[in-house]
Amino acid sequence: MNNDAEPSAGPSLLHFSRTAEVVAHDVIDAYSTSFGIATRLLGKRHRAHVRNIYALVRVADEIVDGVASEAGLSPNEQAEALVRYRDETHRAMGCGYSSDLVVHAFALTAREAGIDESLTQPFFDSMLADVTGLSGEQAVFDAREHTEYVYGSAEVVGLMCLRVFLRNSIVSDTEQERLVHGARSLGAAFQNINFLRDLADDTARLGRSYLGVEGTLTDGDRDRWVSEVRHQLAEAKEAIPLLPIDARAAVRSAWELFAALTNKVARTSASELYRRRIRVADPIKLGIAARALMVTLKEGKK
Repeated sequence: MNNDAEPSAGPSLLHFSRTAEVVAHDVIDAYSTSFGIATRLLGKRHRAHVRNIYALVRVADEIVDGVASEAGLSPNEQAEALVRYRDETHRAMGCGYSSDLVVHAFALTAREAGIDESLTQPFFDSMLADVTGLSGEQAVFDAREHTEYVYGSAEVVGLMCLRVFLRNSIVSDTEQERLVHGARSLGAAFQNINFLRDLADDTARLGRSYLGVEGTLTDGDRDRWVSEVRHQLAEAKEAIPLLPIDARAAVRSAWELFAALTNKVARTSASELYRRRIRVADPIKLGIAARALMVTLKEGKK
């Protein structure tokens, strides 16, 4: 646990909080090789906080992506479960405690980094939008719905991480604006390329069409979205040098990984995207992480 947790915490609360952060660590290790590798490149002062954010986001996402359904919950019951999770998160952010270990870990981070409901509410709104796609009919997101969903499900997560990275830092208004734009662009790029790589699962199992296409996505549709993702990645890349040095390697590694994934998706036919999930092999991920670390170490020596 971070030593700069709230100073009034007694030994029992400190032990509980350490346990909560261990659980958050386990969540990211269990669910994402990519982000697990990236977080290891973060400076120690950031590492647990980003894992805490990821764990909360992952648990909420799982409520609407199949876990609750497999447990026998109806769409209405899934929505109710998500609302309870949202309300418990917001309550814990206010008081600094939850009996739910993942929520507790997130609340510690939120209180230290200044993450408030202006970021968490849009996130939960987007998760609730997913529940509407569980009625048996395909949910097709139009351009406005897509923009709102991407902001809530991904861009705000980038903004949460940015608040972690910049806590106790002083940046100019211009730098802050560029960093916010970069965080949002990176989150949007991540989400949009994930929509393309997860076409099979989103369409067949979950009944969702996030990319605004009724019917089947064509190679031309894929090309247009790949172009959009590459534009978002280019804008995000410009902000990386403005980040604190102990956050750059992790963000750069994540950026490089999703650039590589975008290139793989661009080389895959739309029909193939409906048949299998595209991924980057683990040895390539490790190579990307090593290169990102080397580049950042060189920057630190300048």
